[in-house]
Amino acid sequence: MIVNGDQRRRGDDTPRPTTTLALLTTRRFWPLCITQACGALNDNLVRNALVVLALFRAGAAGPILVALAAGLFVFPYMLFSATAGQLADRHDKARLIRLLKLAELVLMGTAALGFLLDSIPVLLLVLVALGVQASFFGPLKYGILPDHLRPHELLAGNGLIEATTFVAILVGTMAGGWLVLLPRGPIVISTTGLAVAVVGVLAAWPIPPAPPRASNAADWQILRATAGLVRAARQEPGIWQPILGISWFWTLGATLIAEFPVLAKVTLGAGGELVSLFLTMFSFGIGAGSLLCARVLKGEASARYVPFALFGISLFTWDFAVAGSGARGLVSVSAVLASPVGWRMLLDLVLLSACGGLYSVPLYALIQQRAMPAWRARMVAASNVMNAAFMVAGAVVAAGLAAAGATAPRILIVMAAVNLLAVAWSVRFLPPGALRGATDGCARLWHRIAARRRG
Repeated sequence: MIVNGDQRRRGDDTPRPTTTLALLTTRRFWPLCITQACGALNDNLVRNALVVLALFRAGAAGPILVALAAGLFVFPYMLFSATAGQLADRHDKARLIRLLKLAELVLMGTAALGFLLDSIPVLLLVLVALGVQASFFGPLKYGILPDHLRPHELLAGNGLIEATTFVAILVGTMAGGWLVLLPRGPIVISTTGLAVAVVGVLAAWPIPPAPPRASNAADWQILRATAGLVRAARQEPGIWQPILGISWFWTLGATLIAEFPVLAKVTLGAGGELVSLFLTMFSFGIGAGSLLCARVLKGEASARYVPFALFGISLFTWDFAVAGSGARGLVSVSAVLASPVGWRMLLDLVLLSACGGLYSVPLYALIQQRAMPAWRARMVAASNVMNAAFMVAGAVVAAGLAAAGATAPRILIVMAAVNLLAVAWSVRFLPPGALRGATDGCARLWHRIAARRRG
């Protein structure tokens, strides 16, 4: 297909990496991986530091500012992703990445000013700008991978990108909340943000060129461009279905992460350290599942395990919620680690998030492989638009359930049940005969177990 032409153009006489981590030694990948991880870290560093400042210093307006901060960062994805995708297809992606990293350095300097002045309005403005910058960066980082990686490396590359992204989100979230409350917190967090931005700029410079694929002019009518982009994506079933699948994944993840603090504080009566533990286990599972994906699928971009991964998400989310709703005395990390129920909850978190990695990584690779080169970044942008729309809708539904009196475990159980509908929908990802083969395999296993019991 289109990738074969790219492969011939690059030449395929270089040694093929034998492991996922071997990609990190190649200039085709490691600069991009470090660059995007620095951006994700800084986004969450500033956002969570702002959340903590709002909660501790804004009084009754604190919870409103927390909700506003989440919306301000996600909303630019819906507005600017279409234009971002057009620009990424029309220009050298590596050059655009370097320009965006320089813009991030300026934004982190402005954030430092906001922290030093203790100005929440300035920090909110920076958060909006970081959301805009991130919306332009997304189509670049996923659109550039097929330009630099061979077809059999796409799964490994996407897995590493997803794993490092979630680790960066975890580090940024935890560091933002911790550093800002130190005695000299504003100075420490400002210095940290600027240092990470500098590392991101330096890492972006060795990214190899990625020549433009399209020559059409960008449409700066934002709403028209966004509607046209989504319409174009919908006309390609092989791309639209993975886009919907990825959007559902981000809805699940965002809802789950949003319920961690509520479950820890309200249901279990614990503090922030337990929330950090939940986030750590969740990020570890996503990373493990993402890295395992290339090995399980043997480098082939295939969605044949997507329905099974989705079912695993439902199963382990349900068990996590049930265990949490009946838990008593899990008020600290040590209490969790000393309790069988606590270990059950942590294992559920790792397994459900590992299923998330196995679910999402092949879908990103399918979009990259199936999209025409001249439209590749725009298809990634269409995915970002849908991701944002799904996440907002999921947040509204979760907020509505909470307002109706639903507890965090109950909301998670509802999410697990609704996800079963997605399992049924995702069967269309299976290749012909795969469902019958899986059913026959389960039947043979059941008969074997029954025969052993009779014997």
